[in-house]
Amino acid sequence: MTSIGRDIEMQARFKIGDQVRISDRREERHHRVPAYVKGHVGTIERVCKPQGQPELLSLGESGEPVKTVYRVHLEQTQLWRDYRGAECDTLEIEIFEHWLESI
Repeated sequence: MTSIGRDIEMQARFKIGDQVRISDRREERHHRVPAYVKGHVGTIERVCKPQGQPELLSLGESGEPVKTVYRVHLEQTQLWRDYRGAECDTLEIEIFEHWLESI
C-alpha cells in the first residue's frame, strides 16, 4: 500500500472489517445508491479514494466537500428474500460515506 493509501485509510470514518448499514433514506435527486441495498448491513471491504458527491455534481456544483467511498461486502441471501443461488454468493458495491451508518 502506498503512503497515500495509508493516509486515506487513517482519515476514514470506517475501517476495513467494520459492519455498516446502508441508509434507507429517500433521495429524490440523483444519487448512487441502488434501492435494493438500502437498509441492508454489510462489511467494509476496502476504503477507496474520496470523490465528489454525485448528488451535488449532478446539479453542476463542485461536489465538495469530497466524501470517502467504501467498498461494502453484502451477502446475496440477505439482499434477496427468495435468492436461490449458492449461500456463498456475495455482492460488493462502492458506497459514499454519507450513505453509511455505524451499527
